[in-house]
Amino acid sequence: MIAEVFYWILNLSILGSFTGLIVLLIGRIKKIPRFGVYLLWILPFVRLWIPFGIANKYSLLNFIAKYTTETVVVNTPISDSVEISLTNTILAATNYFPMTFKTDLLKVVFYYAGIIWIIGVTVAIISSVVLYILTKNELKDSLSIKDNIYSSDKVLSPAIYGIIKPKVILPADIAAKDLQYVLKHEQLHIKRKDNLWRIVAVITACIHWFNPLSWLFVKHFFIDMELACDVGVLNDIDQVDKQNYAATLLNYSATKNYYASAFGGTKTRLRIENILSYKKLTLFSSFCFVLLFIVITITVITNAVKG
Repeated sequence: MIAEVFYWILNLSILGSFTGLIVLLIGRIKKIPRFGVYLLWILPFVRLWIPFGIANKYSLLNFIAKYTTETVVVNTPISDSVEISLTNTILAATNYFPMTFKTDLLKVVFYYAGIIWIIGVTVAIISSVVLYILTKNELKDSLSIKDNIYSSDKVLSPAIYGIIKPKVILPADIAAKDLQYVLKHEQLHIKRKDNLWRIVAVITACIHWFNPLSWLFVKHFFIDMELACDVGVLNDIDQVDKQNYAATLLNYSATKNYYASAFGGTKTRLRIENILSYKKLTLFSSFCFVLLFIVITITVITNAVKG
């Protein structure tokens, strides 16, 4: 059982890496809206978690299916047009339900690799939970200002802590002129439940700890999260406030935290450049991106048609 589970985890990791690299490339196109790039990260996370997919003749995997992958049908087709399948990129087995490896040596290798994987996942998740608890415990003595807004002398940058009842923690010495921009940014994080998605991203990386690309994807996901949040704030402020918002960001660029949506600390220079050059999307541009998002989703998230 261990060998079989790790076999499919490894397949998921390969497919997720393929999808994540595509999102990274798309993210380098400056004309793509930042919130759109943030949404595109859904695709590699789906690939890293869900082994099943719909077979589709427009899938990008069709281009490599003849050489490096095999489509494994897991059900009797629901209809002539819908077929649920798994994509096997390792090609180390001959049958899958139950799984039969090509050689006994391969079965042994995947068994012990699976044990190492389980140990790694356990260590990574426990370490993450301990770090999260320690981070929250340090802020227990923060002072309430109003509602869910608190102040603490232990933080250098404003941030959101918690998931069920998130709190905005402000530095004790925060300037009054910065408050409106900071609160707009952090409250938008709360509205979008970004701390929840941070936890999901970290757990995903823990599951795929052996794959360095998974950690790279989490890093860029967090960067795009902040860029998308900046855009959300910019939609509600004028040109003068935009410059003030950029100046405020410079004041809080020291902190990085995997478990909290911080105001500063993530690619500050890039964020300021985006803020100062930001222009609202036209209706036509928004429509074009929606179409692009649909095309990317259909071609990336679906499996190759079995030949």
